[in-house]
Amino acid sequence: MNFRTNIQLQKEENQIDYASKLLLIGSCFSENISKKLAYYKFDVASNPFGILFNPKAIETLILNSLNEKEYAEKDVFLLNERWHCFDAHSDLSATGKNELLHNLNLAIKSTNKRLKEATHLIITLGTSWTYRFTETNAIVGNCHKVPQKKFVKELLSVDEISVSLKNICHRVSAVNPKATILFTVSPVRHIKDGFVENSLSKAHLISAIHKTLGEVDGKYFPSYEIMMDDLRDYRFYNSDMIHPNETAIDYIWEHFKHVWIQENTFSIMKEVDNIQKGLAHKPFNPYSEEYKIFTQTLQSKIHRLKQDFNISF
Repeated sequence: MNFRTNIQLQKEENQIDYASKLLLIGSCFSENISKKLAYYKFDVASNPFGILFNPKAIETLILNSLNEKEYAEKDVFLLNERWHCFDAHSDLSATGKNELLHNLNLAIKSTNKRLKEATHLIITLGTSWTYRFTETNAIVGNCHKVPQKKFVKELLSVDEISVSLKNICHRVSAVNPKATILFTVSPVRHIKDGFVENSLSKAHLISAIHKTLGEVDGKYFPSYEIMMDDLRDYRFYNSDMIHPNETAIDYIWEHFKHVWIQENTFSIMKEVDNIQKGLAHKPFNPYSEEYKIFTQTLQSKIHRLKQDFNISF
């Protein structure tokens, strides 16, 4: 008896190859996929404002980037001896105000450039739950451990999410009509919101994406469905029973690779993988003639990939 329900996926058009320019934005699962793409030396940029979970925060980043917003002192605040911005993850927070502002404005410029030249924009939505800062009435990307009483927790409706996603699609397509926009829902469960609340949140995201794709050009990759309906087992989770483990990530990556990466690119990816393993190799005797030949061969392979495909290590 087969105890699995394998999801059968068809290859998409406008697939990724080594000439593609990729931008991934969203939840921590987008980090997992971007790390895979970076390992294989694709031209990928990931989460310039750090991990963002809700659609409104992602919309804010993209629109601010396209509008070339310049962050100023009014946009940041000091808490626990560090400067923070509600639009960005705490990874960007800094001990100095000017350092944070510099990093934010640098990220805006780099995101603006990448949005205009990207062949693929991949957006991973994590949750429909948002936190509205009562002093400004703005939905934040990260609370930065500001006291809970200063926020109102809200669930975005399907229509509200769809408006944000359509706005993203229209604005990106206006400056870069050739970009393929791909949505996916993170399989990471936000259990801190509650089990029922997490299911409701994911349902809103999935419904909003499909509502949006009925009205604008875009694609959907079923990361969430692969985890929930194909793997369906706690052995595919980390010890926290919330995040997918490496086996699950690898499995979803293989599906993504099958659907979205050009098949004639696979052989190059294999070469890159062999080089990566070679670079990670720790020799028993680094002064041996055998290791000298090994490193020369490795550098020759690296040089060839650089010349043929502009792949840098």
